[in-house]
Amino acid sequence: MLKKLFAAAAALAASAPAAFAGPYLNWETNLSYTGSDYTSALHELHIGWEGENGAATYYIQGGPAYSAVDAASSSDLEFSGKAGGAVAVSESVSVYGELSLVTAKENGYGAKGGIKYSF
Repeated sequence: MLKKLFAAAAALAASAPAAFAGPYLNWETNLSYTGSDYTSALHELHIGWEGENGAATYYIQGGPAYSAVDAASSSDLEFSGKAGGAVAVSESVSVYGELSLVTAKENGYGAKGGIKYSF
C-alpha cells in the first residue's frame, strides 16, 4: 500500500511541468511577547508543496506544532497548517496572502495579506 502511494506521488511529480517546484520541509518558530515579557512559543515542522502557474505562486503545508506557554504546567502537541500564494501584477509589484490554522482546545485561525514592491 505504502509503495503504491510513493509510486503514485513520484509519477505525479514526474508528470508536472518544469516550473513546478514540488515538496519541501519547513521548520518555523513563532515567539510571542507582551512588552518584554515572554508569553509563548509555537514550534512547527511542516511538510509542504509549492508551485507556480504563470504569474502566480502557491504553497500548502502542514504538520505537528509544539506549543510552549510561559508558566504553563504542560505543553501541547497540536496540528498546524498554512496555505498561501502571490500574484505578480507587474515586474516589481506582487500581491500576497496566507491563511493558517492551529488545532487546540479552541482552534486558532489567521490570515494575512499585503502588497510587495521590489526595487
